[in-house]
Amino acid sequence: MKYEDIFKDLPTLGTERLILRKMTPDDAEDVFAYASEPDVAKFVPWEVHRSLEDSRRFVDYVLKLYEAGKPAPWAIEWKENGKMIGTIDYVAWYPGHFRAEIGFILSKAYWGKGIAPEAARKVMEFGFERMGLNRIEAECMAENVQSQRALQKLGMRLEGISRQKYFIKGKFRDMALYSILKQEFEREAGKRP
Repeated sequence: MKYEDIFKDLPTLGTERLILRKMTPDDAEDVFAYASEPDVAKFVPWEVHRSLEDSRRFVDYVLKLYEAGKPAPWAIEWKENGKMIGTIDYVAWYPGHFRAEIGFILSKAYWGKGIAPEAARKVMEFGFERMGLNRIEAECMAENVQSQRALQKLGMRLEGISRQKYFIKGKFRDMALYSILKQEFEREAGKRP
């Protein structure tokens, strides 16, 4: 399987409260609304967006990824108000090893509502069913307790802490590695109503 087989025409996915879709140029203001929040940018490698132009550049970058058929994020849209409130994507994919790494970012105004796990479940389902994955991983800074909780809610297991794995924002960062296997995901899905 090739990147373009999956990502050339990224499908829209739906959940009870969310639409996971391709970004559009109209999303730049919504991106700026969350990417300009220091708390949102605290545990990610990119810097807080300081202007709407920063967000426009990001959206343009993502649109080019779509065109090239490369892994690119889904916009997370809140159905209730039509706002784009974050992104979720496969930040790395290793088709020959049947594994990929998932990542997400969410507007602070929507934290604590179970949105990240809701979006991630749908994207993980897509990965296991459409991308032929056997294993999905996620990494977050060890001090990012909130992301770790979200990963645990997905049934992912902590495999360990990679000490000082990345140098981000002037510091060496310990990274927590989580994973779930296809059979575990299917078992978890069977428990949900």
